[in-house]
Amino acid sequence: MTTTTTNPYPDVPPPAGAVTVPGPRGNLPMNAKTAFTAATLAGSLAAALAVATAAKAGPAAVQSGADKCYGVSLAGKNDCAAGAGTSCAGTSTVDYDPHAWKYVAKGTCDSMTTPKGHGSLTQM
Repeated sequence: MTTTTTNPYPDVPPPAGAVTVPGPRGNLPMNAKTAFTAATLAGSLAAALAVATAAKAGPAAVQSGADKCYGVSLAGKNDCAAGAGTSCAGTSTVDYDPHAWKYVAKGTCDSMTTPKGHGSLTQM
C-alpha cells in the first residue's frame, strides 16, 4: 500500500540528494544537521539505558537449599563475585572463572567437574 503525502513547502523543492522522512504534514527533507541531532539523541538514550542496566547489577537473590559454587559458571551466567572489572551477576567474561560463583544444589559443588577442574565452595 502506497501513501501519498504532499510537501508542505511546494514552492521549495528539497536539495539534491536530500533524504525525506514522512511527517504529519507530508514528506519533510532531513538535512545533515537534523540527521546528526537524531543520531546523537538515539546514542545518548542507548548510553543512558546501558548505564541504568549496569547500575542494577548485583548479586542474585539468595536461594535456599543451594550453595555458592566457584569456578563452574559460564561467561555471563554467574550469580556474583566475578572479580575486577565486573559489577556482579551476569558480568563474568570467561567460562569457569575461579572468582565467580553460581548457585548450585546443596552438596553438589565439590563433585562438579569442568574443563578447568572441580567446583569449590570457596573462592579459588
